Amino acid sequence: MNRSNICELCSSEEDLSLLEVSPSDASQEQSVYVCSTCRGQIDSGELDETHFNCLNDSMWSEVPAVAVLSYRLLHALGRQDLVDMMYMEEDVKAWADAGLEQEEKLVYKDANGVLLSAGDTVVITKDLDVKGTGFTAKRGTAVRNIGLVHGDAEHIEGRVNGVKIHILTKFLKKS
Repeated sequence: MNRSNICELCSSEEDLSLLEVSPSDASQEQSVYVCSTCRGQIDSGELDETHFNCLNDSMWSEVPAVAVLSYRLLHALGRQDLVDMMYMEEDVKAWADAGLEQEEKLVYKDANGVLLSAGDTVVITKDLDVKGTGFTAKRGTAVRNIGLVHGDAEHIEGRVNGVKIHILTKFLKKS
């Protein structure tokens, strides 16, 4: 199959370009064809979880660069459940993890100084007004399977009342 016909993440055929998956030797084997939508979100770091539901398929790609990029995006989205299902050869897994080192240097801690990780469950310690939703996240509400906000150790992502929100870590306690 000619890899350059479709986005290797979402299968779009529109506005394709080659994205190098670092660290790499700049070869085509260490690059992925992506559409402008995927590339824009990857470059900005603002990932739309709905758009990247496509990773449910691309994570199984036999092309190492596609698997590595899918792994990193799932990690950034806080989808540890899918990351845990992935299987990669040792050298490919090492490549995938090499791109996560910078993100993992950030230390996420709750109000008590306890380390937080993607997939943890936390409890809200104070009633919080959720901007733009019209509801208050009540004290004692459990937020399961949290995601770590890329590049910001003071925020996590989680779902409250079915809405994905960002919450300051200083208002959370790991459970």
